[in-house]
Amino acid sequence: MCTVCGCGDQPVIEGAGHHHHHGHSHDHSHDHGHSHDHSHDHGHSHDHSHDHDHSHDHGHHHHHDHPHDHHHHDHSHSHDLHYGRGEAGVTVGSLDQRRIVEIEQDVLGHNDRLARTNRAWMTEHGVFALNLVSSPGSGKTTLLCRTVSDLMSRYPLAVVEGDQQTTHDADRIRATGAPALQVNTGKGCHLDAAMVAQAMERLELADDSLLFIENVGNLVCPSAFDLGEAHKVAILSVTEGEDKPLKYPDMFAAADLMILNKVDLLPYLSFDVDKAIAYARQVNHDIEVVQVSATSGQGLDEWYAWIEKGRALQLHRKKKLAARND
Repeated sequence: MCTVCGCGDQPVIEGAGHHHHHGHSHDHSHDHGHSHDHSHDHGHSHDHSHDHDHSHDHGHHHHHDHPHDHHHHDHSHSHDLHYGRGEAGVTVGSLDQRRIVEIEQDVLGHNDRLARTNRAWMTEHGVFALNLVSSPGSGKTTLLCRTVSDLMSRYPLAVVEGDQQTTHDADRIRATGAPALQVNTGKGCHLDAAMVAQAMERLELADDSLLFIENVGNLVCPSAFDLGEAHKVAILSVTEGEDKPLKYPDMFAAADLMILNKVDLLPYLSFDVDKAIAYARQVNHDIEVVQVSATSGQGLDEWYAWIEKGRALQLHRKKKLAARND
């Protein structure tokens, strides 16, 4: 995975020549020579510091002390190839498993320190951030355009768009009238906390804002990288397979909400909604599920109510923090 091979060029962030300071510091260097103390077991008891009103936190600390066992049923045949059953859960050339674990801990530890800085700043300023993750083609940009169009009159909001190349998605968001900033990751397959920190500086976020972070389309690497968000939201289109949560368990285990998208197409498909939800809860018992269609509007009120509830909790955290600091 990318935490081991170090894939990716320097990201290209719109407006990178112009620095706006929020009064908080971010270390934007990618120093992969750090050791760190985070651990990750894929049983998902995460221990980082931001407070949720349920038991699933989001540090997504990756320390592989056991083979990945996400409740899969092993129906493998003797001639199948499996490269994820060692201590590291991945195979990278001639690197031994312990060395892979050490490299992954190093990369993720540095990222998590930056994510904690992002999260502290967002709590102080009442910014409620959601990290939207999915496969390419799930419809998350269309859903996001509809969401910001509907909510921009209620709250201050902004969008960070992550893609390997082009500004197409940021341009679509900006066409709604909402502020958006494109982060192009080059060969990189995910956003990281440093990229989001730089994007927040350039967006000059208002206090008490909603921040939507549309991650690079990928159900693997973004699961490991905490950006400082309040929640990961996994978007699964009904035009995909209902077994995606079992095939990509880390992502659905890291998410607090699964959005089943494009449900207006269900009459024309053989997608089994109940099975998809059951598979998601097989890897994450506490995941919430909302079924929506950005085209018909079905389920959007439930999605918006979920956002409003989370935003209210973030504003409560801000108030508590301010009272402690008085």
